Amino acid sequence: MRAAVPGFGDQPDTTGLLGTALVDTVRRTGASAGVLYLLDEATQTLVLAVLCGLPEEVAWPWHRIPLDTAAPICVAVREERLVWVGSQEDMARAYPRVAASLPYRFALAATPLSGRFRRWGGLVLLWPASHPEHAGRRERGHISAEARGIAHTLDQSPEPPQAPAQPHRVSLTEPHPFAVPDPHAAADYAERLPEGTLALDLEGRITFVNGAAAVLLGRAADRLLGTRPWQSLPWLDQPAVEDPYRTAVISREPVEFTALDPLDHRLRFQLYPDASGISVRITPAPAPAGDGPESARPSERAPTASPPAHTGRLYQLLHLASALTETVAVSDVVEAVAGQVLPAFGADGLVLSAAEAGRLKITGWHGYDQQSIERLDGLPLDTDVTPAGHVLSTGIPSFFAGVEELAREFPQAPALSAKRAWAFLPLLISGRPVGCCVLSYDRPHTFTADERAILTSLAGLIAQALDRARLYDAVHGLALGLQETLLPHSLPSVPGLTMAARYLPASRGMDIGGDFYDVIRLDATTVAAVIGDVQGHNVSAAALMGQVRTAVRATAGAPPDQVLAHTNRVLMDLGTDLLVSTLYARIDLAHGRTTLASAGHPPPLLHRPGQSGIVVGIDPAPPLGVDVATTYPVTRFAIPPGSTLALYTDGLVEVPGTDPDRNAIDLADHLARRHDEDVEHLIDHLLDHAWPTGRYTDDTALLLLRTTPHGSPTAPPVA
Repeated sequence: MRAAVPGFGDQPDTTGLLGTALVDTVRRTGASAGVLYLLDEATQTLVLAVLCGLPEEVAWPWHRIPLDTAAPICVAVREERLVWVGSQEDMARAYPRVAASLPYRFALAATPLSGRFRRWGGLVLLWPASHPEHAGRRERGHISAEARGIAHTLDQSPEPPQAPAQPHRVSLTEPHPFAVPDPHAAADYAERLPEGTLALDLEGRITFVNGAAAVLLGRAADRLLGTRPWQSLPWLDQPAVEDPYRTAVISREPVEFTALDPLDHRLRFQLYPDASGISVRITPAPAPAGDGPESARPSERAPTASPPAHTGRLYQLLHLASALTETVAVSDVVEAVAGQVLPAFGADGLVLSAAEAGRLKITGWHGYDQQSIERLDGLPLDTDVTPAGHVLSTGIPSFFAGVEELAREFPQAPALSAKRAWAFLPLLISGRPVGCCVLSYDRPHTFTADERAILTSLAGLIAQALDRARLYDAVHGLALGLQETLLPHSLPSVPGLTMAARYLPASRGMDIGGDFYDVIRLDATTVAAVIGDVQGHNVSAAALMGQVRTAVRATAGAPPDQVLAHTNRVLMDLGTDLLVSTLYARIDLAHGRTTLASAGHPPPLLHRPGQSGIVVGIDPAPPLGVDVATTYPVTRFAIPPGSTLALYTDGLVEVPGTDPDRNAIDLADHLARRHDEDVEHLIDHLLDHAWPTGRYTDDTALLLLRTTPHGSPTAPPVA
């Protein structure tokens, strides 16, 4: 007997084209499955758009991936190169988070979809475990060519495609080359076999079952068709059943297992996968010699209590746990929960709140309007308006499948938002309430025992991450406030000079830094510009930065070499172990000359009217704090009106995997190409050019100074 498989449904034109392109790519490359991501530029997130050859549940943890995630597709898109992972061992070494959620044997290629004017996203292709671990040059070139073809399709699209709310799944199945005119012939053949046979699609649903299989499984064929085996046969609802199925789908290797039915009959299941689905052979299995039903292995026994969590859910939990361990700030926790937990459980909304001074203070949300958040923010812990306070006081999560169910216990709660189902999860650490996590649905949703168990376990992980992130944010805010007070709030107004400055802290994992800059007006036509970098990323570095700025200002009128020598002596007297790189420039606007000295600092960039941009050649000296007797060579050069001088810290040019000297030359060329822009626009373009993703691995300070005809000053605010 065969089930009717529902069609995929109508798709938007662009999505349909992408689905066709993905299927063609999978077939032409010999892959077993493919996944296509579109890049959301606004959030720098890769969103799953189309997949084929894989169950959608396998891709749940990877529905939305922040671009800075350590995953093959993210690396491929960020670095615009093909990434090949040939084995599970390679995956575990390079991408442990991916290996934790997909512990199967397969080969993988990830490559960017780079269009003519923009990055569209990325392509992931999977091969069975039988594929060689290493991809040859020709195969890599073929994969890259296919990706370029898809990117070209996107370039030609009349409207830029938008990532769908739910990924579209397309089928790889083609008509069988030996199909007979009579569609019943194959079914009749299977009915004559003495052993049980099943057919599963790649989503795990039963699409065919013969009479022998129905007898062995103890369930009528019409009760099995269209269901997953572990749904229609509760005694198969165990990881020992689902895991072989997932192995067959992803690795495309034959697998087998045995299980005990409710009458303690041992059945042997053999799974044979291909691109269209899985054929299952079911036969009675003799008991091992000397064993009886009472000695069967636990994995073979029919469960008598609540079934254990599905293997997919367990791997999702591992994936989510690893994602939460990488969070630093509260915003990272919110992003991880919204990007990973919501898609995994099909939820539409999230509210994450922290317990503060007897109230629930909302720290992040997703899928709610601002008015709803304002109504929920700051509610007392003992409120009876929502279950949040109740679950925190009892430590027991609450699940509400519909509005009526919630209204019976908390009559006012449904009016707070337009949601229709909720999971209220207490966030506790050693019995201490940290906050509450609320997952919500736009339609009624019944929470299975599986979902309740996983969400309850997940709440503990979220609590740990949130508590750690709140502590980080508190310390970081204090340290950043200290640093901001030590940097200039504005630049002086100097006739004949326009200026712009930026300070950008590192995006992740670092507290604060010692990068600093300053502009000091010495007289009517002379200014001093200084930039420096104190070693380290902590409060000590920021405090020392303030002392160095003060020492520089104390002797700012002296020649540059003497200013650095004096500052070096002050630093040595402080007895610190930290080193400081500094560049001090004295700019004489009346004569168009600049004199500078450097203490281990990157050389400045210079563009003069009608010339190319250059990296100024300087005679370097050791950083401050090395030797009290250090001398600092002086460099002199002309800086006529219309010239632009860029002073920066090493965070601007030290991009991982690149040459800092080459990056400095490239920025000097960029400075020349945009010389006609005002300094406020130019400084932002330089930063975007140096770090197009907007995520810095080190603190960065940048100071631009442009000479103008004397008497036309501007002093923009500092950003």
